[in-house]
Amino acid sequence: MKTVFVRAERCIGCRHCEVACAVEHSASRDLFSARNEEPISRPRVHVEVVDYLTFPNRCRHCDPAPCMQVCPTDALYRDQSTGSVAIHYSRCIDCAVCAMACPFGVIRFERVRQVDLPRDVNAKCDNCIDRQQNGVIPACAEACKTGALEFGEVNDLIRKSSHDFSIKLLLSREPVREPAREPVGEVPSMPENIRAFREIMGALADL
Repeated sequence: MKTVFVRAERCIGCRHCEVACAVEHSASRDLFSARNEEPISRPRVHVEVVDYLTFPNRCRHCDPAPCMQVCPTDALYRDQSTGSVAIHYSRCIDCAVCAMACPFGVIRFERVRQVDLPRDVNAKCDNCIDRQQNGVIPACAEACKTGALEFGEVNDLIRKSSHDFSIKLLLSREPVREPAREPVGEVPSMPENIRAFREIMGALADL
C-alpha cells in the first residue's frame, strides 16, 4: 500500500505543504488565481504547532476507516485504485459524526467547489487521487522540501525511518566518563570484534 509517511522530526513548520494542497484543490490550480475563488480553497493537511515543535497532520486513510464506518449517508467511500478514503460531497449532511470518530482530528467542514450546496461538507484530504491515477505523487509530499512528508510503499518508508533513527541513536551516544582514579595493573585493550563493529557502524553512519 502506498501512503504519505510523516517524518515529524524533519518538519520545520514552513507550511509549504498547506499552500500546495490548497492550490491543488482549487478550480484554477494556480496560486494567485486561487486567492480570488469562491469558495476559497483551503488546505487539507494541517501543520500543528505545539511550543517549538511542528507536525504536518493529514488523513491516514485508515483501513478499516472509523469515519467510513459511522457515516450515516455513505458519503465516505474507498477508492479502489489507490486505497484512499474519498468523499461523495453531495451526500454529506454536515453531521460531523465522522469528525468525532476520527482518531487523528484531521476532518474539517467547509464549502467546496466540487458541489453547489448552501452548507459546509467534509473537506478532508483525498490523498490527491487524480494525481496518483496519473502517476504523480500527492501535492503535499511533492512540495515538502525537507522530506517530512514522503510518498511510497508504507513498509519501505517505515524501514527507512527505522534505519535513520537507529543511526542517529548510535551517533548520539557518548562514552561513559568515569571519575579519574589510580590505574590498577594493566589496562585491558578493546577486543577486536568490538573495534570492528564500531568501525562498521561509523562507516554506515557516513553513508
